[in-house]
Formats: sequence, structure tokens, C-alpha cells
Amino acid sequence: MVFNPSAAHGRSLKKLAKIKARLDRLGIHVTVELTSHPGHASALVAATDLTGFDGVVAAGGDGTVFEVLNGLYQHPQQERIPLGLLPIGTGNAFARDLGLQAFDWAAAIDLLHRGQTRRVDVGHVQAADTGYYFLNIVSMGLAVDASVTAKSLKLIGNAAYTMGTLWQVLKLKSYPLVIELDGKEIHQDNIFVTISNTRYTGTHFLIAPGATTNDGLLDVTLLQKLPRSRLLKLFPTIYHGGHIEQAEVTVHQAAHISIRSPAGMLLGPDGEFLGKTPASISCLRQDLAIFV
Repeated sequence: MVFNPSAAHGRSLKKLAKIKARLDRLGIHVTVELTSHPGHASALVAATDLTGFDGVVAAGGDGTVFEVLNGLYQHPQQERIPLGLLPIGTGNAFARDLGLQAFDWAAAIDLLHRGQTRRVDVGHVQAADTGYYFLNIVSMGLAVDASVTAKSLKLIGNAAYTMGTLWQVLKLKSYPLVIELDGKEIHQDNIFVTISNTRYTGTHFLIAPGATTNDGLLDVTLLQKLPRSRLLKLFPTIYHGGHIEQAEVTVHQAAHISIRSPAGMLLGPDGEFLGKTPASISCLRQDLAIFV
């Protein structure tokens, strides 16, 4: 178990003793490793001989899951043991797609105890300056700008993502997007792109209501340029997925995506900020086992 003691502003660490006690009662033998700095979770998993373990558990938020996943993918495919989650961070979007609510670590442990797994798709990004894997979402434009703002507001808890988005709406910017989806090229003046493997992002945003984690496809949501007043009216619909019914929003599915322009835009995978455009993004169909 890779445990992020800084998740949820340190509140996760207060639960560690209870988490260990429940694991012990259920007869689950766990080696707990605490992270101490960004990138540590990935390095820990990458450096560990996994042959003696039945699974690796990411205990934290979406950022911890992202790091653990990328550490796991530094091992050969035959050594990648199943991934489990303990949703104890600020953002737990991938866990929510599994039916787990934030800080419901007891239910997450019960899934581990049940021992059932299923295969899920994994996204791979090859950006201009780096490459990595993701489970949940990768974004650019307004969605990334909002996440950058939200990160500075994490002390206010789950409302950080909403406040970050509203702040960026007030500073509204668009850019000339050129994106290729399974060979089909799209040109439009755009505000954001989200490429989703799962339905949720942040804490409560149902960004891709049609996404499934095992179909071999990523859901691509594009928002074209529109007036700020119109965007403010559209914004509340993202909580229940109604935004995809609006004329300014288009949704596509693709296994291979190429963002050709503009160059130099920051990408936001799973609550992190990593890589710049141009970028190629692929869906690796049912490439990883997770506990469910």
C-alpha cells in the first residue's frame, strides 16, 4: 500500500491506524509505504519487487493513483499486479467511477478483501516533452487552468474545483485547436478539451457521462468558443452531465487521438500537470486489472 500522508491536507494520516486495524481483522497482510514528496509513489512502486504481492493499493487521491499507475507501468506487463484504491484524497474521480465515495476507505478495503478483479482500459500520452499513463482523464485549456487554480485553493476542500473553474470562466480564453480522432481531423476555436476514460473528474463533475472503462475507446469532449455569459449558464450542467446536450459541446469517441495545435499547451492528467502539446494519446484496451 502506497499511502500519501498529505492527502486531504493530512486528514488521511489520521485514518491510517484504523485502516491498518481493519486490514488486520480481515486477514489482509499489507506492507505500507508512506510517500514524502511528489513523484515518490511512482518511484516506490517502480523500485519494488512485486512478485511477492497480490496487489498494489494507491491510498490517496487521483494524483496518488496516477503516480502508482506510472510506477506499475515501469514493470514488464507480466509483473503488473492488480491495482486497488483507497479514496482518501481531495479528488477521487476514478474511485467514484467504481462506486466508491470519498473517504469511504472501509468499503474500499472490503473490495480488496473480496479479491475480485476486472480489466480496465489505460490511456497513454506521448507529449512533446514526456510520456505517461493515465486512468481517468487528460485535459487542456480551461479544464487545466481551472485545476491549476483549484490546486492553490485545496484548503477549502471539495469546493476548490468549482471555485477554480468559475475563476477561469471569468478570464475566459480560447485557442485554435487542431485535433485528429482516429484519422478524422477537426479544426475549431476551442475553450477546452477533455479526453476521458471514466465519467468523473474533480470531485463532482460528470464530464463524460457515456464513458466506460473497458470499451477500448476514450471519450473526447470539446467546447467551442462561446460568450462568457453563455458559459456561466452552461457551467452548472456539468454536475449532472447535461453539458453534452448543449450545441457548443461535441463528444467523440476514439482509440487514437493526436493534438496537433496549438503547441506548448499544458496537459492535465488525473489532477496532475505534465507534458505539453503536441501530443498523441492512445487507449490500451483492458490493459490493467483492478480490484472491484
